Amino acid sequence: MTQLVGLLGYPLSHSISPVFQQAAFDHCGLPVRYDLWPTPLEELEAKVSKLRGPDYLGANVTVPHKERIPALIDDIDPLARAVGAVNTIVRNGRRLVGYNTDVFGFIKSLEEAGCFDPKGRRALLLGAGGAARAAAFALVTAGVASLTIANRTIERAESLARDVGGVAKGVTVVHATGVPLSEAVGDVELIVNSTSVGMSHGGADDRTLLDAGLVPSGALVYDMVYNPSETPLMREAGKAGARTLGGLMMLIYQGAAAFELWTGRDAPVEIMVRAGRQALARLPG
Repeated sequence: MTQLVGLLGYPLSHSISPVFQQAAFDHCGLPVRYDLWPTPLEELEAKVSKLRGPDYLGANVTVPHKERIPALIDDIDPLARAVGAVNTIVRNGRRLVGYNTDVFGFIKSLEEAGCFDPKGRRALLLGAGGAARAAAFALVTAGVASLTIANRTIERAESLARDVGGVAKGVTVVHATGVPLSEAVGDVELIVNSTSVGMSHGGADDRTLLDAGLVPSGALVYDMVYNPSETPLMREAGKAGARTLGGLMMLIYQGAAAFELWTGRDAPVEIMVRAGRQALARLPG
């Protein structure tokens, strides 16, 4: 029997997750099909309920549902509970268990692909949604010296700061526009964009939250957006002489961790990376 797993989110038209996940299942000879499940908010509860059926292994979750999933499932892994966001659901009998593999994907890609050890460093995080929560917890757990969270909705940033403030000191909040953001950049060593600004077909694909004049030349600018491969923010960072890192490797690493939760087998990461890069190259710009 072919089992099903897929991606819950909305919209999903340009996701490459099915490509690299299916490549992993096929490489391992597993009878599993990975699909896109575009799910508007009003359909989310019903779709999650279907995952309890024997045909399903579980699901990945992306924007805008990561923070809504905990209320719809039975159990939550302690890390996902602390983060307040679930990006992976695993069916265990009739029960659904939520995990957060974004934390692992973020820190592994930062350290390996970005060659950046966050311990003792000064970081600026743009955004305060589900992906930002994973990055914030990863950074404070890794021992950053300071973390500034910049978001247009200041209350949401303050909520995230309170949550991670129990883990680390030196967490502050600023508004993600104008002078507050300009002053927050200062001499930070790591800038992380967790928003969809700059994403192809995301409605703000030609925009950037920072221009070259604000980016410190010695910083690493990590844009979680993976399509396009070089975002407007990364181009501006390059003009400033800063190093850049896109979001593809985080996507692959979090997906590999999810694969292992569903199957109990080691993920064929090299296969997933190759398929992901090929899929990204085929996407319209």
